[in-house]
Amino acid sequence: MAKTLGARRVGPGWLPPRRYGVYIICVTLSVLSFLGLWLSPWLWLPLVLFGPLAALGTWDLLQQRRTVSRNYPIMAHFRYQLESIGPEIRQYFVERDTEEWPFSREQRSLVYQRAKNVRDSKPFGTLLNLYQDDYEWLGPSLHPAAVPAHDFRVAVGTDRKQPYVASVLNISAMSFGALSGNAITALNIGARMGGFYHDTGEGSIAPYHRRGGDLVWQIGSGYFGCRQPDGSFDEQLFAENAAAEQVKMIEIKLSQGAKPGHGGVLPGAKVTPEIAATRGVPVGKTVVSPASHTAFDTPLELMAFISRLRELSGDKPVGFKLALGHPWEWFGLVKAMLETGVHPDFIVVDGGEGGTGASPIEFTNRLGTPLREALIMVHNTLVGTNLRQHVRVGAAGKVVSAFDMARVMAMGADWCNAGRGFMFSLGCIQARQCHTGRCPSGVATQDARRSHHLDVEDKSRRVRNFHHNTLKALAEMIAASGLADPSQLGPQHVLSRVSSNEIRSYAELYRFLQPGALIDGSELHGTYRQFWDSARPDTFDPPVAR
Repeated sequence: MAKTLGARRVGPGWLPPRRYGVYIICVTLSVLSFLGLWLSPWLWLPLVLFGPLAALGTWDLLQQRRTVSRNYPIMAHFRYQLESIGPEIRQYFVERDTEEWPFSREQRSLVYQRAKNVRDSKPFGTLLNLYQDDYEWLGPSLHPAAVPAHDFRVAVGTDRKQPYVASVLNISAMSFGALSGNAITALNIGARMGGFYHDTGEGSIAPYHRRGGDLVWQIGSGYFGCRQPDGSFDEQLFAENAAAEQVKMIEIKLSQGAKPGHGGVLPGAKVTPEIAATRGVPVGKTVVSPASHTAFDTPLELMAFISRLRELSGDKPVGFKLALGHPWEWFGLVKAMLETGVHPDFIVVDGGEGGTGASPIEFTNRLGTPLREALIMVHNTLVGTNLRQHVRVGAAGKVVSAFDMARVMAMGADWCNAGRGFMFSLGCIQARQCHTGRCPSGVATQDARRSHHLDVEDKSRRVRNFHHNTLKALAEMIAASGLADPSQLGPQHVLSRVSSNEIRSYAELYRFLQPGALIDGSELHGTYRQFWDSARPDTFDPPVAR
């Protein structure tokens, strides 16, 4: 036996390693068939079959980028192919119905069934382990209520000249460019039919948004749709777009759950004439969205910016969206509201659970406060400063079912936004190819050959159906709990198993502040005790250590 670098090798030293076997067979058959062509013209068939494989193996041996290919010519490509379809194999054949990666098969099936308006009930009991830690449920009542309708609404900006009454379930921010034109069109028509709003995302208002559905126009750090050539905010362009009757509210995007604190680069190759016209940028030129805004630099300046946007929009409701990060920055925003007397009409809390936007894995997994903790801090701070009655709160973060809605509304949200849930209603199969342009369902792609197969008429009905049936399920859940409206949900209604023999309600698990508690200092505990007093309205900088 011969040994090479400590590895076992069978046979005489002059024989090639067995891992070259397939390559040698292909080369041998190719050479023999080529030499034997004069005997029979049918010998071209082995040459056609094995010649390309022999050429591939030769290239594998000569190239230097992939060591595995050099060691296993031809055979390595089978490994790469199997690896490339690994996610699909796991999704379709391996994962259980209740595994959330990031959404379980059961969750996706629920959306598909409600979008198609087919039966969504399940036989033979739950697939969940009711005795597992973190299992949660809504307590039923011995005296169920009667809920005659399920079109639950929330009034936003009641002090404005043009207030808006929003549904409790709406389409979260997803830009044209991230989603295809057909997908945006179907979402907007579905929103029009169902009477709920469609957030434009920071990519501005595309022609596909203008199909009659209510819009929340999101203004990001790139100021698309209201942008000067140097990338700064353009008041005149903003006023022109904000005046549209279809635009119901303005949302300033401070950060998002998918990639908080991260800017963006749109390569010039992707800036088509259509996207350029929508965003107000030059065709074919790379566009950079900075990580932070240039129109304001402090909490006080943000409040002034909110006031200015109200003036320019004809006094429509203006709010902001954020993925909660440093508590002193959030406290500084609230202190700026108290100091100036200016407050947003609404705040959308985006959880660190991520979203439709592609981002570095560290941002996806390890940056941003999860929705529950972020929502409770925002709600508590507004209650503790007597601002909660003036500011509506929306919540976004893996909301696809009526229970998902009930849970976050019990923790303080007035309404919910869903992004991926509505993508499922369009036919998304969670292929997780959103950032590649190769979305198999034609939802998250700019490849016209893929997106034109998305039938707008059919998918818009599914968007409407998903919204309608989810709110219907919410009405049935709260009625079973003895409530007449989701606004009556409180932390006492949601129960959680914290161990095999201990159950607590959210009212016991989380501390909820009393009105005015932060102003009079009666309930400064934990994070509030550590950062509230030192937070400043004139800067986002961290407090100076004392």
